[in-house]
Amino acid sequence: MRPLGRSAAHATTVALLAAAPLAASAACTPAAPPAPPKSAPAAAPRPSSPAEICSALVSYWAKEALAGGRWAGLDWEQKGLSNAQFAIHEDAVAAGRAVERTHGRNKALEVVDRVVAERCAAEGGATGSSEHRRAPSPAG
Repeated sequence: MRPLGRSAAHATTVALLAAAPLAASAACTPAAPPAPPKSAPAAAPRPSSPAEICSALVSYWAKEALAGGRWAGLDWEQKGLSNAQFAIHEDAVAAGRAVERTHGRNKALEVVDRVVAERCAAEGGATGSSEHRRAPSPAG
């Protein structure tokens, strides 16, 4: 191996000396403050039961029907309902309309939630077949 020339040795020395203060300052800087203690990890969300999914889905659409929402006129398939869920939907809307006439919208919405939750739980999510559609009842 050939020895470095004077200018190459000088350049190497200058580079080493220039880097020394950076390395020294990095070694002397105080450590970052410790991270705050983490709270207990959030529990993983548990999967919804078929009855809970049924209840959320059917209640939503029944309330839309009572309110005359923009999408209330979709058919049962477009709403993602099974035949059994559609039957619950129709019964809940009818019960809600009856209560709304005498006790107002808020009570009607409470009735819808109650009817739907009870029926979805009793029918295990009401995921019955959707092969043979039931004709929708007339609006009113």
